[in-house]
Amino acid sequence: MNKITGFILLACTFSACHEIPEYSNDNNGNFEALWTVLDEHYCFFEEKQVDWNEVHTRYAQRISPSMTREELFGVCSEMLAELKDGHTNLSAPFATSYYRKWWSDYPQNYSQRLVEQYYFNFNYRQLGSYTYDFLTQNIAYVHCSTFESGIGSGNLDYILQYFNTASALIFDVRDNGGGNLSNVEDIVNRFIESRTLAGYMIHKTGPGHNDFSEPYPYYFDPIGDGHLVWRKPVVVLTNRSTYSAANNFVSIMKHLPNVTIVGSTTGGGSGMPYSSELPCGWGVRFSACSILDAKGQTTEFGVIPSEGCNVDMDPEQAVKGHDTILDFAISHLNDA
Repeated sequence: MNKITGFILLACTFSACHEIPEYSNDNNGNFEALWTVLDEHYCFFEEKQVDWNEVHTRYAQRISPSMTREELFGVCSEMLAELKDGHTNLSAPFATSYYRKWWSDYPQNYSQRLVEQYYFNFNYRQLGSYTYDFLTQNIAYVHCSTFESGIGSGNLDYILQYFNTASALIFDVRDNGGGNLSNVEDIVNRFIESRTLAGYMIHKTGPGHNDFSEPYPYYFDPIGDGHLVWRKPVVVLTNRSTYSAANNFVSIMKHLPNVTIVGSTTGGGSGMPYSSELPCGWGVRFSACSILDAKGQTTEFGVIPSEGCNVDMDPEQAVKGHDTILDFAISHLNDA
């Protein structure tokens, strides 16, 4: 177990220590159990400016003994949507609630086929969730679609060796919805040469909305001898669907030298999830441990691109086979 995973498990264990009262397995009991577990463990009430007591008053009035379980699920899902949190889900045997507006109200700013067809003529290399090859400008390009699955150290060495003659690297995490933070560490440690502050974690210490620990710093160490490290310029491409662990990756990379963030503000999602169960057996998952960036700032609402590098895809140019975010990154590296 690496250090970051160990701390996450410890922090979330602390947040679970408060004794949860028992509730009856009826509509009112399940509603109260759901509201209470969020009230005592959710970590972003202040950042989201949500008055959870007022939310309780409004939604409790809609609960009745005669409503069906599907009707109860609908009301509870609406209540959770008040948090505007993609990490907050209610799961029943017939459905799982999911707040989508954190990305659905924004331009997609990425087309996998456009890149693969017009920039590589469908001739590129693929290894797990990574696609990679040279752009015509002698710039290395890697797209990582998810951090759910890892990639071996030997595989990363091979990719970096393959790009040995490249002048720069574009690391694309558009449409990367996150995954395992330990996989983020495995990538970041290829871009650092000394111990680096990655950010801070805060866990709940009690049931009050402001019961938090002091920010706990966590660090990443370089990969070490015998493995390749990238020392040339890097551009990281982002869109609104860059979320959760991918959001964390961008927040760390942004503070490294020779790294530029290009694209649109990421989707955020900086809370580590905590899971609980209602009397009826439904599961609920929500953000309980907050992760801050290396400057101690929340990234729950996303990470903004580097100064002057906020770029959207031009739909008209996309029809002609141009990814204006990728083109901007190429021009930026050529002009550096």
